[in-house]
Formats: sequence, C-alpha cells, structure tokens
Amino acid sequence: MSVLKPKKPVWLYASLGVGALSVLVFLLLSRREPWNAGRAGGLVFGIAASVLFLIDLLYPLRRRLFGSIFKNAQGWIQFHIYGGSVAFLFVIVHSGFKWPAGTLGWLLLGLSFWAVVSGLFGVWLQKWVPALMASGLSVEALFERIPELVARLKEDAEALIQDSSEMFERFYADDVRPAMAGIAPSWGYLLDVRSGRDARLEAFSRLSPFLTEEERPRLEDLKMLLTAGCAPGSVGLHLAQAKCRLFPEADSDAIYREYGLEGDRE
Repeated sequence: MSVLKPKKPVWLYASLGVGALSVLVFLLLSRREPWNAGRAGGLVFGIAASVLFLIDLLYPLRRRLFGSIFKNAQGWIQFHIYGGSVAFLFVIVHSGFKWPAGTLGWLLLGLSFWAVVSGLFGVWLQKWVPALMASGLSVEALFERIPELVARLKEDAEALIQDSSEMFERFYADDVRPAMAGIAPSWGYLLDVRSGRDARLEAFSRLSPFLTEEERPRLEDLKMLLTAGCAPGSVGLHLAQAKCRLFPEADSDAIYREYGLEGDRE
C-alpha cells in the first residue's frame, strides 16, 4: 500500500472540490472588480480560514468533544489534516494571491504555512516509517508484549541447545544468547529494520559445515527463532482469529481467506 494513498479518499476529494470552488469564486469576483481583502469576498475567506483554524485548535480536546462536532477520532484527524490545508488556501485567496504588505501579514502567512506543511509532513512520516520498518519484518508484535516474547524465545532457544556439542553450545553462548538478551533500541532501525541481523546470520552459515547432520536442523531452528520468532503463517492466523473475535457478525470464512488461510484454524 502506498504511503501517499489517503485513508479516507472522500475527505481528499471534498477538500479538492472546495479548493477548486474557492479559486473559481475568486476568479469570478476579481473579474468584476479589483480584489480587496477588506471587502466582502476577502472578508468571507478570511473569516472562513479563521473558523477552520479555530476548529483545528480544538483537536487536543477531541476526547471531550467527540459527539459535538465529529462522530469519532477518525473524523477529527481527517478534518485536522484537510481542514487545515483548506484553511491555508483560504488565507491565500483572502490575500488575493499576493504577498503580504506588512510584518503582521508575513507572520500570519508564515505561521499558517508552517502549521500546514509540518502537519502534512507529520502525516507522511506516520505512514512512511511504519511501512519502511514493516517491509523488512516477517513478524510484528505489540510493543508491550516484546519483553515477554523475548523471554519466551530465549527459553525456547535454551531448550533447543540442550545436549548439543561443545562447539554448538559455545556458538550459542557467544553469538546468539547476547542477541536474545533483551531489547536493544537503535536509530539505525529507522533506515534498516534488519540492521545488524545479516551479520549475525553469517555466523550461522560459517558454523553449519562443522556440525553433524543431526545438529544442522537444530541450527536452522535456532536461526528461525532469532530472525522470525515464530513459525511461518502463525502471525496471519493470530490476526484472523483476533478479527473474528472483534467482528463476530462477519463472515469468518472470508476473514480467514483474507489472510490466506484455509482449512485447519486451530
């Protein structure tokens, strides 16, 4: 899914329509007489921009105002984004598409521009960063459950390494156990979510020729624990089960097919 694709296209289309209509009104009125920000047309757009920005300022209070303006948080965030963009266009129309004449005008224009551009940049980051990080992952986990999952993976790895050769145990102690000791935050994950993982996997390839035929499958299992953390397909199964519990009235067969699951669901 593209990070530029709007979550609610109707808001985008409505904003484009309002924007096109406002420019058309400006062109029609400016043909009749010179545009002036202090006259009727300019005042209407200026007041409309002020009202939109005022509603945008109420966004931090959305929890208390759910039922008074919009139905839910999704409506608030969509208006916050598109309403602010339309408000900035109204500011431009209010000024007659001309540069401000005074210091106050420049300050108001600059602040409006900064509010809208920084907001749109924030929306892009909010979509781009998770998509970038998820693109290199085979498994996702809730942040609150990560310590629990890491501890469980370590227990599984310890059980897997039992009764192994000295070389295999030494490899686990030196190369694998430190990597599974806990969470290691890094800014590098913003650019490459697999940062450092490829180097750790090279050690598995170097060790494999020196292990017995019986230990090589265990090495692959240990590698899967380190990189994925669960069996392939189990994440999709958990997501499908959760969605069925959230929407009991929905068609469960369709939900499982959506996640590419057929047959046994247990």
